[in-house]
Amino acid sequence: MKLTSLWIEGTTHAGKTTQLVKNFFHWVENRCYKQSLSPIQSITQNLASSVLVLSANDDNRRKLFDKLSSVTRGKYAIHCKTPLGFMRDELKLFWPLLFERLKLKEEFPLFLRTETEQEFATKLWKPYLEKYQISFTKSNEFRFIRQTLDLLQLASASGVMVEDISSILEYGLQEEYYFLKEIHNFINTKQTLPKLQQELITEWQQWCFSRGIVTYGLIYNLYWQYLLPNSQYRECLINRYHGVFADDIDDYPAITKDLFQFFINHQKFCVFTYNPYGQVRLGLSADPDYLRLIKPYCNTLILPTFPKLFGISSQIILEQIDNPLSSKKLPYFFTSIETSSRAKLLKKTANFIINAIENHQVTPKEIVIIAPGLDEIARYTLIETLSIANIPVRLLNEQRPLISFPIIRALLTLLGLVFPGLGKFVEIHDIAQMLTTLSYDYENHIMTIDPVRAGILADNCFYMDKQYPKLLPLEQYSRWDRIGAQAAEAYKKLYLWVKETRYKIEKEQPSNPIEIIDSAIKIFIESRYQLPHEQLLALQELTETVQHFWEIDYRLQKYNTNTKSLTNNLIDFIQLLKKGIVTANPKPEDYFSEKTDYVTLTTIFQYRSLRSSHNWHLWLDTSSHLWETAGASVLFCAQLFLRNQLSNLVESEENKKRLKRILMDLLGRVNNEVILCHSDLNIKGMYQSGPLSNLINNSKIR
Repeated sequence: MKLTSLWIEGTTHAGKTTQLVKNFFHWVENRCYKQSLSPIQSITQNLASSVLVLSANDDNRRKLFDKLSSVTRGKYAIHCKTPLGFMRDELKLFWPLLFERLKLKEEFPLFLRTETEQEFATKLWKPYLEKYQISFTKSNEFRFIRQTLDLLQLASASGVMVEDISSILEYGLQEEYYFLKEIHNFINTKQTLPKLQQELITEWQQWCFSRGIVTYGLIYNLYWQYLLPNSQYRECLINRYHGVFADDIDDYPAITKDLFQFFINHQKFCVFTYNPYGQVRLGLSADPDYLRLIKPYCNTLILPTFPKLFGISSQIILEQIDNPLSSKKLPYFFTSIETSSRAKLLKKTANFIINAIENHQVTPKEIVIIAPGLDEIARYTLIETLSIANIPVRLLNEQRPLISFPIIRALLTLLGLVFPGLGKFVEIHDIAQMLTTLSYDYENHIMTIDPVRAGILADNCFYMDKQYPKLLPLEQYSRWDRIGAQAAEAYKKLYLWVKETRYKIEKEQPSNPIEIIDSAIKIFIESRYQLPHEQLLALQELTETVQHFWEIDYRLQKYNTNTKSLTNNLIDFIQLLKKGIVTANPKPEDYFSEKTDYVTLTTIFQYRSLRSSHNWHLWLDTSSHLWETAGASVLFCAQLFLRNQLSNLVESEENKKRLKRILMDLLGRVNNEVILCHSDLNIKGMYQSGPLSNLINNSKIR
């Protein structure tokens, strides 16, 4: 078979994406020339519909889109997607093909968010857990259900049938995975837990299919098991796409290999890039070794190592990991900051950055602080110390619970005042905060109702009741004349809106609170000031969450005989937000322009996912054992669902292999200097002796 595809392989920052973009440009130019000879339709339409461009995650997708648009000078519509995004769009487009096969209702799919998935799965599985007489603490119940849902995602992403999950778990599950003491008390055999989890997954799958609901795990399942094998769909794929450009496929799920193989077998032009030291999402449904099986079917381009520091230090670092007793000194660009306690380390690290910037050794945007795990103490200390020195800090991919935003809590308090039955969510301090927040004038930076007046009004003009809490007229306070004209006017505006809205609700009986929330935002927020960016994103996330929650409720009402009242739905919604699992990123990647001067603070996983580079790296807590353990970046039993499994390596060897890959990747992302930040004691006061301790011993102290 003639090889028509190209496999581009290289280490970090070796130029793989650049090569992909070049090949894309040449393919476009060649295709445009052919189309100009026989113009059946516009070149733009042909190109947009005939090329599939994939990237590993959403941040990289935007960057790749910008590069492709730049090289083609914006002449053509380019659709760049993530693998999950592509499969989701395909399911929406070809959903009717699945009606008969799965016996689905003839309505289009409704995609379930992760946080609502957790809620509905918990309610569905309660009877099964009671059947086994398992009672959980809240934290362990959340963990068990999350891990069971993750098993569906792992199995589907690797092309494993749901029916085979229990046998895989029984074969590979070790005793140390029994983290739940509650399960210990009732399940004593290795076979029972996997069978229970498979039973729960099967029930969940059937529940979703019967209601036309699709989760992230089911997107993978439906695509590889039902849509991709469909002959009609395959014919459409052949006719639609003549080129495939997939960047960083070492972070793709196993089922994408089957898709790519299909294109290769039909002589479509494909370009793949692969980084042997990447594999950031290994353990999160990616299967890099299985994707590598595409390589023999492609022409291969191996790129030479480009980053200077990588070439100098990579072998030395690997030797240090293999031989912890090595006394070989590290290259000149490795230095260290050392203290006895972690508190001192955080202060010393921040002061070191401040001095380096003030002495013009480096600019803020050239610095990144990389931690294996970023706790609240480290985050607060570093941000606070640097901010005092007027050095802005960018916290990469920060996810803050919606409930942590005062403006969101204020809107929820308003809901409690206008809808009946929500009084238990409205306390006096909530009223005070609402008055302060919704009367704040951001344009002039003035509190129309300051905290003192808000407290007085909450104490004197609020009637607390579980069923019908309400604001009272300002005159209810005997000294209302001392509140001040502006504060009085702001309170009366709130009071009248609550009163009128409550009357409107009693009269019209709305089925959801979307219109009420929208009205409150327009009257009390948008009309008063230009929203700060982070609050605008929080409000956007709130409105999207409300809309999604009631879309799901509307769908479920079609299948439930016992429909829930609006009050009960509101209670569930508010409780969902109060759990803190609905989050927003107040400063996403596109918030920071190239000209913004800031220090980046991030975890290893987030930084590697972004695929960025900096002149200075500060590796925080270098002697911590967290550097070799995957933590939250590996899902429960992920290694059991790799297609090229099962690994015979023991856990310590797997950790060492992962650590080497992480270090090689990071060394490819640093241009000038690596500062190792070490404290003898960790945050708990225990001595640290992690796998990178030897690097500290063999580096120059600052």
